[in-house]
Amino acid sequence: EAVKSTNGRVIAREELFALAGNRGDTFDAVSKVIGLSGYENAELKAAFTIFASTINLVPSESPGLLINSGPDLDGLNYDQAVDKVVGLLHLRTVAEKKTQYRLRDWGISRQRYWGTPIPIIHCADCGDVPVPEKDLPVVLPQDLIPDGSGNPLKTDVRFINCACPKCGKPAKRETDTMDTFVDSSWYYMRYTTPNTAPDYHDKMVSSNNDYWMPMDQYIGGITHAVLHLLYARFWTKAMRDLGLVKFDEPFTNLLCQGMVLNHIYYRKSDKGGIEYFAPDDVEPVTDAAGKPASYRSKTDGLPVVYDGVGTMSKSKLNGVDPQEMIDHYGADAARLFVMFASPPEQTIEWSSAGVEGSHRYLRRLWNFCSNINDVVRVAGPLNVSALSDDAKKLRHEIHATLKQASYDYSRLQYNTVVSACMKILNVLEENRDATPAVIREGVSILLRVLYPACPHVTWQLWNDLGLNQQWGDIIDAPWPETDPAALEQDEIEMVVQVNGKLRGSIRVPKAATKEMIEQMAISDAGVSRHTEGKPIKRLIVVPGKLVNVVV
Repeated sequence: EAVKSTNGRVIAREELFALAGNRGDTFDAVSKVIGLSGYENAELKAAFTIFASTINLVPSESPGLLINSGPDLDGLNYDQAVDKVVGLLHLRTVAEKKTQYRLRDWGISRQRYWGTPIPIIHCADCGDVPVPEKDLPVVLPQDLIPDGSGNPLKTDVRFINCACPKCGKPAKRETDTMDTFVDSSWYYMRYTTPNTAPDYHDKMVSSNNDYWMPMDQYIGGITHAVLHLLYARFWTKAMRDLGLVKFDEPFTNLLCQGMVLNHIYYRKSDKGGIEYFAPDDVEPVTDAAGKPASYRSKTDGLPVVYDGVGTMSKSKLNGVDPQEMIDHYGADAARLFVMFASPPEQTIEWSSAGVEGSHRYLRRLWNFCSNINDVVRVAGPLNVSALSDDAKKLRHEIHATLKQASYDYSRLQYNTVVSACMKILNVLEENRDATPAVIREGVSILLRVLYPACPHVTWQLWNDLGLNQQWGDIIDAPWPETDPAALEQDEIEMVVQVNGKLRGSIRVPKAATKEMIEQMAISDAGVSRHTEGKPIKRLIVVPGKLVNVVV
């Protein structure tokens, strides 16, 4: 009913669980917060486990409801609570709700040949004069070749020399061009306007744009949040105000992908300048224990400084040429490694060994498909009712993994999708002698799930196995659907704990009673080993999840 904290305060059960529900934490974490000596209190910990599993205290991505926040806020969700708090503050005239954009001054000019020409003419008498609208657009000459000496427009008299639109006297055209962000802030909308559209030449964007926009997904580095992403949003709102588009925001979803990191090596010159070295051009100098003690250049043998890992950069020479990876391992292996290395929003450290691992997996897949080619091609239709228990178990593992992979694709968690593909291949290899129709179904699911990551290998294997005869080309094949019947099990696996600590697992019949589950848990070798003959005080069964033995 209540527990006493180490500072003497009595904490009621409802308060403890309310705190737990609000934080979504484990018992150990909550006990630290409120000062419980809970690590020795096995019964309380077991009760907390039951309560947590009952109300599903696992942290969720979906927002919950406020509790212990006062009569004005209890029961509200996040958005409602924000509006309510702002309203209360507004009544007190201390705050108001406002959308604030962090758009900074944007220097768009660049001393480059490429980019959109800035339509300004410089006249000695009239000053800076805009190019008349009838003379737009200003078109760059097509035959200039940058030679490293600067902007070639500055020396092209055909482009520079012109007449002032106001006074007609000789004048000079602006040679700076606009930053390419200016173009990329809106050119995706121009892409929706094919040159066959009836209004292609008349409008900045055609009526096709209403169908394609707003864009479904924007993917960019975190630096884009205050650069290109914000510029594109600004540009869209300007086009909206001009009546060119009908929407307020250009992008529906945002993913800020992490950066790829690699090792950085450099050397300082006598004058203080820094010279960077590519990782492949550096070798370690080992100590007596064989560990790297310093580093030196392979070219001249002189020492270089190791500066840790950092974002791949052309200036620091720590980038990796993808063509070399493609030539050695194939494009699919490189793609698979990048997708598998970490969740897309996190940074990853580049690893040639990781690419090698992805290559080995694809070789395993290729060999497996080659070995079962004849089996798959002659496999008959799938008759679920006639399957053996082993075949049903195989289908359960494949479809349970497919269900998770489909969900992870929707969350853009590609690393766990690749893990799912590896798991499916493992169970198929372990059951290569299973019913041919189940093998055919399983490999067809595997290839379709893996296809977005490895389109070349999967396309070839799909055709080699004859799956294109049933579903057509893999790019047009329907996404595999999870069979609910395959997810049903006669047995379920339950976690077994002793005093709240994981000690093993047991498989019990799906219809097993509480008494049967308790007896199977007591008989488990892991439980026997950790109870050591001590009397059992209590057995706590959370149906379908766990059994906790309290001694």
